Amino acid sequence: MISFKPKQISKTLLDVLPERARDVLEKRYGLNAKGESFTLEAIGQSYGITRERVRQIENYGIQSIQKSEVYKKHYELFIELQKLIDELGGGIIAEHVLLDELTTDETTRNHLYFLLVVGDPFYKSKENPQYAHRWFTERRVADNVEKALKNVRKGLSRDELVSESEIISRFKTELSDMAEAHNEEVLKRWLSISKEIGRNPLGDWGPADSPNIRVKGIRDYAYLAVKRHGSPMHFREVAETINELFGHKAHVATTHNELIKDERFVLVGRGLYALTEWGYTAGVVKDVLREILQTEGPLSREEIIDKVRKERYVKDNTILVNLQDTNLFKKLSNGTFAIAD
Repeated sequence: MISFKPKQISKTLLDVLPERARDVLEKRYGLNAKGESFTLEAIGQSYGITRERVRQIENYGIQSIQKSEVYKKHYELFIELQKLIDELGGGIIAEHVLLDELTTDETTRNHLYFLLVVGDPFYKSKENPQYAHRWFTERRVADNVEKALKNVRKGLSRDELVSESEIISRFKTELSDMAEAHNEEVLKRWLSISKEIGRNPLGDWGPADSPNIRVKGIRDYAYLAVKRHGSPMHFREVAETINELFGHKAHVATTHNELIKDERFVLVGRGLYALTEWGYTAGVVKDVLREILQTEGPLSREEIIDKVRKERYVKDNTILVNLQDTNLFKKLSNGTFAIAD
């Protein structure tokens, strides 16, 4: 994807510097054979100087390179990087995405990052709570993309999950005419700039701080497994699905215990769990019967069975046995059942 060798170029550029400035930049950016980078403080301690003095030497080194004849000689490669930012990111791209696109080798990655820092045909915006480190070639594009990302996040409710096609559709709406000039690959790269919007292991998108996106434990994995299944699942099946979908070892007993504790799930049969968001009522069969009759009023036996079966995976006889509790329910003269007085 690039026509030059980053390690070779950075070495050539560093050779214009005095020994200490070169050593500081090599340590600061991990330009040694091991690719190991050091903090300002660590470098300062090795020289017996303050971290602020190290920063000054670092800035001096970069500015000296930019003013050198060697830099001018190799300026075309910086234009090449500028074009890559435009081609891959439509003018703005998250730093980690750009580096991932260019190399999988960590040491080479360090040298590329150093060249980005030294280059002047493009600009860097540092990360903040909303956005990741990003490089851009035109401020107007960067501002519009960031504003659109902010609005997309505002439109997502706390635990909402949407498909990739849906998040891209919402993003296009916010970008307005800008979206027409770029393909979906560019739009997906723009989405990765946001630290407030994320994608879970199943490819669904939502608020990055939601447990449905930032999956941490069995409960979160279970939620995604049941949601993808689309109907109630036995806890054994949930554990097996977690193993298959996520490669995460889920013990059956642990899975069952976690489902019981989590309000996102409701027990709807023997070991069967549904999602509360699907409208299932929590509680035992009698609780379901009570809520149905309180809401609907007197109902026939058949109507009651039909409505309970939509809430619980139980046998008809189990429903009828619970309906015989005269402390809670009564049979009216017309054969229907109601809440006992």
